[in-house]
Amino acid sequence: MSAPPVHTSCVVTGGARGIGRGIAERMVARGHRVVVTDVDGEGAARTAAEIGAAAGIAHDVRDPAGHAAAVAEAARHGVLTAWFNNAGVGDDGTLSELSDDAVRRLVDVNLMGVVWGMRAALEAFGEAGGDVVNTASLAGLGPVPGYSLYAATKAAIVSLTMSGDAETPKNVRVHAICPDGVKTAMLDAQTPGGLGNLLVHSGGRILTVDEVADEAVALVGSHRVIRAVPGWRGGVVRASALAPSVSARGISLFAAQGRRALKKSAGA
Repeated sequence: MSAPPVHTSCVVTGGARGIGRGIAERMVARGHRVVVTDVDGEGAARTAAEIGAAAGIAHDVRDPAGHAAAVAEAARHGVLTAWFNNAGVGDDGTLSELSDDAVRRLVDVNLMGVVWGMRAALEAFGEAGGDVVNTASLAGLGPVPGYSLYAATKAAIVSLTMSGDAETPKNVRVHAICPDGVKTAMLDAQTPGGLGNLLVHSGGRILTVDEVADEAVALVGSHRVIRAVPGWRGGVVRASALAPSVSARGISLFAAQGRRALKKSAGA
């Protein structure tokens, strides 16, 4: 008598919409039993039903217990082999402009949410190992005025990813996807004339959710630790980090370029 097939499960945080939903759709297509989690529990359940995921549950990533609940739910559907720390917030503004609540939200969701998620996933992976994919940002690779604290949380994710990958056994891989601006509700909510928003739009075409989700899922099973999207833009941002005092002089030029791009898109 043959043994029953072993199903693999996957958790996608912040999966009710945007990049998270795109990732969940692709992991379902790959045959994983996907658990969609989101602070919007109703949205997570609705998305799960629409894309054929195993479950959709409410999950505030700031709470370590919520990650334990996601692990338990995933275990009900199969062996956990992939975890996407995708949930995040995008409060923009200079460090002095951000409210106290925004500061706490950025650190607790963007950074600590990933910390708790990584710890939960790494503890839950069995003998087969698995992949953790963290959604960082191009902003985490260099100086991005107007997104100072947001960029700091994403830079911390990049660092945590690299160190985490080096700490884990060979059958466990940790990755970070670092996309440029993506057409999501988060980007639409940015301050229209804010410096950060202008810089995001200075790089040319805004990425689609599908493009980023494709790249994030492609990291599963690979040994690529950090993936910038697009790659050329990642090179530009990394170069600016080598001489931040010099690159700061070009900020006004990039901002002007972003302003022109926004005006052009508004008139299209």
